[in-house]
Amino acid sequence: MIQFGSMVAKPPALKRLQTEVHSCRRCPRLVEWREASAATPPRRFRDDDYWAQPVAGFGDPRASLAIVGLAPAAHGANRTGRMFTGDRSGNWLYAALHRNGYANQPESVDAEDGLRLRDAYVTAVVRCAPPANRPSPAERDNCLHYLKRELELLERCQTIVALGAFAWDGALRALRGLGVEAPRPRPRFAHGTEVAIGEWTLLGCYHPSQQNTFTGRLTEPMLDRVFSRARELSG
Repeated sequence: MIQFGSMVAKPPALKRLQTEVHSCRRCPRLVEWREASAATPPRRFRDDDYWAQPVAGFGDPRASLAIVGLAPAAHGANRTGRMFTGDRSGNWLYAALHRNGYANQPESVDAEDGLRLRDAYVTAVVRCAPPANRPSPAERDNCLHYLKRELELLERCQTIVALGAFAWDGALRALRGLGVEAPRPRPRFAHGTEVAIGEWTLLGCYHPSQQNTFTGRLTEPMLDRVFSRARELSG
């Protein structure tokens, strides 16, 4: 029987890190924005009880694959409390993970919907929803140590998929924080780019934002090829 990772107890260090993430208030602008978004939701979410706190990573603590996004969406993960959950980007991401054997279901509605991941862990560079999806460099740097520590604690992780240029840059910075230098010249983001960095392989993938999926810049086959390659790299 396949055992999906979110059903397995998390190691104490990872649980402590998630608790630390949830209590973070280091960025006043982001704290204000995440709470204001919860206080004035769009009509379709007016009956929802918003999480409105920083969002920790989600998935299998034994994962060989880490997926890094930009930040929670104001009415997605900031509402539901789980990465890439409750918005169309998450629908695309988890459907692709399901097609490629990393998730037990394609739907991602809320934190209690039964979604489980196997061999994958989903996280982000920034943990609070930023205005206009644009965190400042200082806000990025305030959060970066969380990503670095996650990569350190995910002891089986061999492959990192960066969803967009911001995540690509954040992943490179986190790896540098772990003492691993990127090749020179510094690798530039592009969809399908693959770079070996220390014990990890970094894969570039367009973010499954509505802007990318509605325009056809990112298609389901393109997303599937990235996760198929991640599966090959993880053996």
